[in-house]
Amino acid sequence: MRDSPVTLLSLAHACVDVYQGAVAALVPYFVAERAYTYAAASGLILAASLLSSVAQPLFGLLTDRWPLPWLLPVSTLAGGAGVALSGVTGSYPLTLAVVAASGVGVAAFHPEAARAARAASGGSHTAMSWFSLGGNLGFATAPLLASAVIATGGLRATPLLAVPAVAGAALCAAAVRALGRAAAPAAAGERRQPGEDDWRSFLRMSGAVVCRSVVFVGLSAFISLYARQRTGGGEAAGTAALFVLYLGGAVGTLAGGRLAARCGRVTVIRWSYALTVPAVAGTVLVPGPALYVCVALTSAGLYVPFSLHITLGQDYLPRRVGTASGVTLGLAVSAGGLASPLLGALADAASLRAALAPLIVLPAVGWLLMRSLREPPPGGGRRSAAAERPVALDERAG
Repeated sequence: MRDSPVTLLSLAHACVDVYQGAVAALVPYFVAERAYTYAAASGLILAASLLSSVAQPLFGLLTDRWPLPWLLPVSTLAGGAGVALSGVTGSYPLTLAVVAASGVGVAAFHPEAARAARAASGGSHTAMSWFSLGGNLGFATAPLLASAVIATGGLRATPLLAVPAVAGAALCAAAVRALGRAAAPAAAGERRQPGEDDWRSFLRMSGAVVCRSVVFVGLSAFISLYARQRTGGGEAAGTAALFVLYLGGAVGTLAGGRLAARCGRVTVIRWSYALTVPAVAGTVLVPGPALYVCVALTSAGLYVPFSLHITLGQDYLPRRVGTASGVTLGLAVSAGGLASPLLGALADAASLRAALAPLIVLPAVGWLLMRSLREPPPGGGRRSAAAERPVALDERAG
């Protein structure tokens, strides 16, 4: 019964993050049907990301003061409505506006959902990796879903993309009922035994998250178009590359939770960033079908730390779990969008390869930022890393 709210939230997370992935998946179609430049197309990524990256920490501050479970279904519907309308708008400014509204809806979902998932699971790394996996699967499904919808009638068919939002809202409503029974006692215990906030470590980790975000969002925006160029394939080749980028994250997220139970979160995050450097280099520089292997390795490297960032941030700021969730989740999926117009402008001026080349360096910067960090002390969160280890093992066994 304790795991039921986490399961419902994971499924709802998948529905919501369809709309994170759908914006990037629709970029090639906006370029093809509306003759948008790379810079204009990346502006859509910025529109979804800018408000989302700013709004998520603000929603996190609100959820630190008051639990807001009603936000879950409302934000899911708002996230879906913006993307659903993006293909039927009559102008570029209006398209930017509805995509931005979708970003705000997505922003409202994540802090409250992460807070609730932590409360319901007792802060387990493994449970949080399952919650994160839901979002990764939503990302992975987005290019396939977008391609299928566009095939039925071009961009005019985007209202069909509202279906996951309706399903997600229903799941959220069920989760709210389950949380009323299961999550409230855990949340109360969390408030009774807070540790001290470690802002210095949290900010260093957040800098690493930004580096990861720029790499991931940059690849999300342009890997579909880049794969067509590098492999000589058509739309299917581009869709496949984006699908691999997102699906590899599902494997990486589950692996991250399991590895952290054995080696510690900070150690796993450091190794992930270090190994991502050659994987991104291969994605940018290797031609032909081998590009897909490099994309898969890049995806796994970027996603192994994903759920670990969330729990680590929450343990660095045990008195501000909502804020920590809003920053880590918000930056992880949004801050990279702030750099996407620069990448688009560089691609217009030179080439996609030239625009993607700087991404090779950023995982190394993330490794440097994480190099001196340590695991939070035993009193830093609701339970220590040592106390969490049996929970993770029990969940794997059962």
